[in-house]
Amino acid sequence: MTLKRKPFDAREKDLQLALHRIQRGRSKTGEKKVTIAAVAREADVSTALIHNYYPNIAEAIRDVQGRSSRAQRDVKHHDLRVEREKNRALRQAVEELNAKVASLASLNEVLMNENRVLKARHNDPKVVDLHS
Repeated sequence: MTLKRKPFDAREKDLQLALHRIQRGRSKTGEKKVTIAAVAREADVSTALIHNYYPNIAEAIRDVQGRSSRAQRDVKHHDLRVEREKNRALRQAVEELNAKVASLASLNEVLMNENRVLKARHNDPKVVDLHS
């Protein structure tokens, strides 16, 4: 016993009609929400068939749901740009802080050396304090 399969174009048209029926609230199966599973039930096919052979239908369903892969990609791309800009600003701040730390370390070293010299002079018995 061989199964008679519908041609690709006819099946695609059935899926489009099923999508339109659900959108307009006229589905034969009583579906209310537009999902890939609902369209598959309405067209009497599997969800895998839609995913594997009719990606344009799956994309149209996602568009109706507001979850288009293009829209999601654009949102993620925008978020990535924002995060990269934040990263760039933070890296610049880190560079500036590192430069300040290096400058302060150098100044600190000079002051510590000067302090050592003054302590040595103070502890030297030949040095006499002059009170003003």
